[in-house]
Amino acid sequence: MDKREVPKYFRIGEVMENSNLSRQVIHNYTQLDLIREAKRTAAGHRLYDESVFMRLERIKKLKTEGRTLLEIRKILNGAALHV
Repeated sequence: MDKREVPKYFRIGEVMENSNLSRQVIHNYTQLDLIREAKRTAAGHRLYDESVFMRLERIKKLKTEGRTLLEIRKILNGAALHV
C-alpha cells in the first residue's frame, strides 16, 4: 500500500506569522514572482505550500547581501546574473 504524504497548505496569515513578513510584502513577492502560491481556495484565498518558507528565508538572506529584488528573482528562477 502506497502511503503518500498529503501536502500541507498555508494561508497568508500563517505565512506572515511564520516568516515575520507583512501581508503586503508577501503579496508583492507573489506579484514579482519571487514566491508562488500553490493554489487558491474556492473563495479565492491564496494558499502556499511548505516550500514558501525556505524560499522566503533565501530572499531575506539575499536582501541582507545587498541584492535587489530583480537580482533575487533571477537567482531564484535560475537565470545567470550579468554583473
